[in-house]
Amino acid sequence: MVLRWYTVVIDCNDVRKQAAWWAEAFGWQTIIETDDECVNVPGWVTPDSIRDLPWERIGPGMVFVPVPEGKTVKNRLHLDFAPHTSQDRDAEIARLEALGARRVDVGQPDGPSWAVLADPEGNEFCVLSSRDS
Repeated sequence: MVLRWYTVVIDCNDVRKQAAWWAEAFGWQTIIETDDECVNVPGWVTPDSIRDLPWERIGPGMVFVPVPEGKTVKNRLHLDFAPHTSQDRDAEIARLEALGARRVDVGQPDGPSWAVLADPEGNEFCVLSSRDS
């Protein structure tokens, strides 16, 4: 038996706004949208597309839940994203910034091969160098 990575839960002040931002940023879709919870899954996911996949091969979703407090310190866990080698990494970073992400300094060294950004509520994530696998 193996466990499946089911979801990433993101605490936020405005669940609808955060879910919409992440859906737009990564081409995902919001499949549940209430004031108490929003759920995003990859844009290609439909009941038919995952029907024949083994349980452990279905990728995780993102769940946004409300919390009363704002973010105060650097995340202890963050997500890393990478563009494909056919994509322009700097253009992807610029696109995310145009959507409302901002570059942040979390103590990374000078000139790393990744960029640290934060979503509109300040949750850090990285955009790595382009990769093909």
